[in-house]
Amino acid sequence: MQITKTFFVILMAGILLFSCKSQTKNYTAKEKKEFHNNLVKANKGLVTKDQELIESYAKHRNWNMQKSKTGLWYEIIKTTNAPKAKPGQVAHIRYQINLLDGTSCYTSDSLGVKQFKIGQGGVESGLEEAILLLSEGDAARFIMPPHLAHGLLGDENKIPPHSTIVYNVELLKLTD
Repeated sequence: MQITKTFFVILMAGILLFSCKSQTKNYTAKEKKEFHNNLVKANKGLVTKDQELIESYAKHRNWNMQKSKTGLWYEIIKTTNAPKAKPGQVAHIRYQINLLDGTSCYTSDSLGVKQFKIGQGGVESGLEEAILLLSEGDAARFIMPPHLAHGLLGDENKIPPHSTIVYNVELLKLTD
């Protein structure tokens, strides 16, 4: 059985390799530029559509949200006078992640407090940006469009492809 699987994988790899090779075309600079421009236009259209959807969603709920330059929507619900989070610190957060349709995806109640080192990746880029807006003890609501959350593919588990997510966060503590 193992030999058959190995043979099948090698066979498929060979077919893909040769089919790709025979389809190779040298594109002109003009064709490449046109293709690039079309991709940029399509991406801008998706971002605009996502922003309109988020704005409508927040307005419908009477949330008083602000928007960052990257497209992160946020509302600080509870503030403290503690120093703001900084890159290099470890953030410990209580959280709940929902889709715009209300579907609950993840929560610290079931998965435990999330910890991550700010600025090292490993979490959504929108969460990295969001935490830097908070101080220890603050609570906030963030809406992350796909490009700041899980992108075109989703997380391949509970967050579908090209999903906007709502993050409710409480920054419990910061450690060095």
